[in-house]
Amino acid sequence: MKTALQSTRRSLALKDAMNEAYHLDETRSIDELLKSISLQADSKTRIRETARGLIQQVRDNRRKFGGVDKFLNEFGLSTKEGIALMCLAEALLRIPDSQTADKLIRDKIGSADWDKHIGKADDLFINASTWALMLTGKV
Repeated sequence: MKTALQSTRRSLALKDAMNEAYHLDETRSIDELLKSISLQADSKTRIRETARGLIQQVRDNRRKFGGVDKFLNEFGLSTKEGIALMCLAEALLRIPDSQTADKLIRDKIGSADWDKHIGKADDLFINASTWALMLTGKV
């Protein structure tokens, strides 16, 4: 029984700490966390090399999986549709319930002019996505 109570207390303490950290300034938080980590120079070098390798791998493989890049180019932030999609994606991360999410989707997808993008791209993924967004906006 004692361990279950201790576990519950630790869980509540962790939850409280997470709630307090929710509104902290990200840059300051990262700086404080980095100060609390003590790494040897060789560890820092290995971490940096691993990060560079991962970034290079993503860059090298980006052309193989170009659908998302092409999608972002078609619906960039310079278009009304791109802004609607970005607002939608960002807001859906914060919306607490499905009814509010449905209303937001209806508002953002329904207000964009998807017709002007139909057939514009030379990529099947983009054209199919455009049709799906247009139909979603009309339904």
